[in-house]
Amino acid sequence: MIRRLAVLLALSAGALRAQTVYDRVILNGRVMDPESGLDATRNIGIAAGKVVVISAAPIAGRDTIDARGLVVAPGFIDLHDHWQDADGYRYAALDGVTTALELEGGAGAVRGWYAAREGKALVNFGASASHGGARRASVVTRGDIAQARTAQDSAEAANPGVYRTASDAEIQNLVRHIANNLTDGALGIGMGLAYVPAAGRDEIFRVFQEAARARVPIFVHIRHASLTVNQGTLDATQEVIADAASTGASLHIVHVTSTGLRQTGVALEMIAGAKARGIDVTTEMYPYEAASTDIRAAIFDPGWQQRLGISEREIMWFGTGERLTPENFASYRRMGGPIVAFVIPQEAIDAALRDSTVLIASDAVPLGENAGHPRGAGTYARVLGKYVREEQKLSLMQAIKRMTLLPAQRLEGWVPQMRSKGRLNVGSDADITVFDPARVIDRATYERPKQAPDGIPFVLVNGTPVVRNGSVVPNVMPGAAIRRPTTQP
Repeated sequence: MIRRLAVLLALSAGALRAQTVYDRVILNGRVMDPESGLDATRNIGIAAGKVVVISAAPIAGRDTIDARGLVVAPGFIDLHDHWQDADGYRYAALDGVTTALELEGGAGAVRGWYAAREGKALVNFGASASHGGARRASVVTRGDIAQARTAQDSAEAANPGVYRTASDAEIQNLVRHIANNLTDGALGIGMGLAYVPAAGRDEIFRVFQEAARARVPIFVHIRHASLTVNQGTLDATQEVIADAASTGASLHIVHVTSTGLRQTGVALEMIAGAKARGIDVTTEMYPYEAASTDIRAAIFDPGWQQRLGISEREIMWFGTGERLTPENFASYRRMGGPIVAFVIPQEAIDAALRDSTVLIASDAVPLGENAGHPRGAGTYARVLGKYVREEQKLSLMQAIKRMTLLPAQRLEGWVPQMRSKGRLNVGSDADITVFDPARVIDRATYERPKQAPDGIPFVLVNGTPVVRNGSVVPNVMPGAAIRRPTTQP
């Protein structure tokens, strides 16, 4: 009798689903949810921007996406995206990203940053409070570029606050500035230590204390990407782990391969050891052999060749795609502008890929027309195509998890919105990426970076298609602000 009743209830539920017409349905896809481990052919029903049913039974919707032969996954979450404008969001969506966050650099004025994007974003967006922005507002200096005599003089004149140690009063003002931005909903604190060599250990410790006090994570580009002893990658990794241990702050170390260089494996061991002993620390990677930044950055202060283990030949100028020489390096450094530096060894990439706890993040920067870093247009497709399908260096489910669930979990302790992202289950946000596992691949190159990937035909943000049949859908802006609750901790 009980078994018959269960069968009748199941049939009734199936009949009810068959009668319901959802806003949108995705049919016949291979649904992969890294949280539950589901990997099966299912139909997904969406209403009011949420997943409301995942079923093996037939369902109907006012709009239908046929995903036969395709993977249906949670939308990719990028914790490290500097390309926060309409063009950047367009390339992010084409690469399967549904949430693009600026957490390393952050925003100097968080309230205004969010206001500028409300109702105008293709994907979900959010930012941290910027240590660099707070430093510029608090450490007042003035440089005279006209008096610069060398390329280094020019770099220092263009970034005067970068090369001056803050006083105790300025550090207090800096921390206060960060705290104010946190009350405006910033997702944490972003810090680029490699770009502010004059920032003292005391200053950084005070910022970690503020992160712990406010109970927010801190996203750090460590002080050195360097192979030298006592001022190298491993020293820089130890610095931030020590600050996290002594303050209790939650730490995320950005792009471990581009700062770890040939010592990436050891840096990953340090992170794993700290985590095993109760320190809340994570890291991320992007799947390329080159980094990108401005040629005036402190990273290229004198001695950079020895620190990075490369020469001018391994640097490419965005504007022309040319490889540099000692002569034109000096000229371009006086001028300032973005470069690509081929500095990341394959063994560093492989070490990070082997570590299942390392998140995937793009570190996207605005792309030039003729040359630039392709990570802003191809990071996620490259992982799925090159490293999952072609080289089989990680499984498909593991790759999806590192692009979706792990980034969501890194934030959800402070940002409740993230608890319904990064997974595909009933009640989750309908941020969904549909891709062809047999065809997905990046097409962006250093010479032609503005090329969208192949094999990602559909992307939904909060239930609204933003990519359909591989093209961006015009005149839709469903991206929502991702913020921390503004109540004081």
